[in-house]
Amino acid sequence: MNKGKITGNVLKRSVLRQLKTEGTEEKEIRNGAGIGEDCAFFSFSGETFASCMQEAVLSMGPKEDSSGCEPGFSAASLIQKCANSLAAAGAEPAAFMMTLLLPEAAEEALLKELTAQVQEKGRMLSMSAAGVRSRVTAQVSRPVAAVSGYGRVPAGGRDHSVRAAKPGQDVVVSKWIGLEGTAFLAERFREKLLARYPAYLVEEAEGFRRYLSILPEAATAIKSGVCAMHEASEGGIFAALWELAEGAGVGLTIDLRKLPVRQETIEICECCGVNPYELLSGGCLVMTTEDGTGLAAALERERIPAAVVGKVTDENRRIFVNEEEIRYMDRPGTDELFRIFQET
Repeated sequence: MNKGKITGNVLKRSVLRQLKTEGTEEKEIRNGAGIGEDCAFFSFSGETFASCMQEAVLSMGPKEDSSGCEPGFSAASLIQKCANSLAAAGAEPAAFMMTLLLPEAAEEALLKELTAQVQEKGRMLSMSAAGVRSRVTAQVSRPVAAVSGYGRVPAGGRDHSVRAAKPGQDVVVSKWIGLEGTAFLAERFREKLLARYPAYLVEEAEGFRRYLSILPEAATAIKSGVCAMHEASEGGIFAALWELAEGAGVGLTIDLRKLPVRQETIEICECCGVNPYELLSGGCLVMTTEDGTGLAAALERERIPAAVVGKVTDENRRIFVNEEEIRYMDRPGTDELFRIFQET
């Protein structure tokens, strides 16, 4: 199998069919995770809780990362991803637990640094560190982390997962696509980019990490009548849209020209030979609603850029429209970030 997130077909065939989370007899499990569903929901004593998981190879610095064949991420970024997934599902992020697998070459100082890093990120997000388990093993050459995030659905709140996307709703996208991947490329290929672009452009792209939280737009969207929410992450905006449609069992018509993208992303992707629409897009939230214009306006009032980019349909087809050209959505493949690491 290719590196990165497994494909939708493999997920269906070898994971979801084995788990049978839908139709479970366990009353506590309200909904399990699936395609486009990053969280599972549980009900206890009349309250609803949500849980999600994130995993990644961790970064050990530019020198060490450059010797690997896949990108390394910060431990703190996994906490952010869990918080984003919970918020997109309509839950309030509350706590997390982390498991760390460390290579034999790792020093105790690395464990201390990683723990401090996630503790600080949790504090910033008001998420309590419920525990950090760690193990040293010869089976990994770089640190690997898995994070479980936990949140509570407020009383009277409802599930905003992709299942809530229905035909006739507008599709709204917050901020810009490719933010997380652009920041990663700007850091990883800094010298190459500086030989072609002015320093201010590269530095601005590196700073895109400040946009990676989707908690503000999720909170505003819930107040403004949002129906479904799904964070764009690995596989980029193309993967996020396909997952939303697949998870909800609906069609989509998306105007490719309306998908918001920063000029820095366009320039850096061109230099690195990367497709910005299939690039890691953490920080971008995909939403469906009965009133896309109203939702976009509500987000803009909170100084969160947003654009109405298309419609949910009752057709089987999922398409991108670019003036007179129509392109059918492909099933998500390997994220461009993983592809470029394999090639370099």
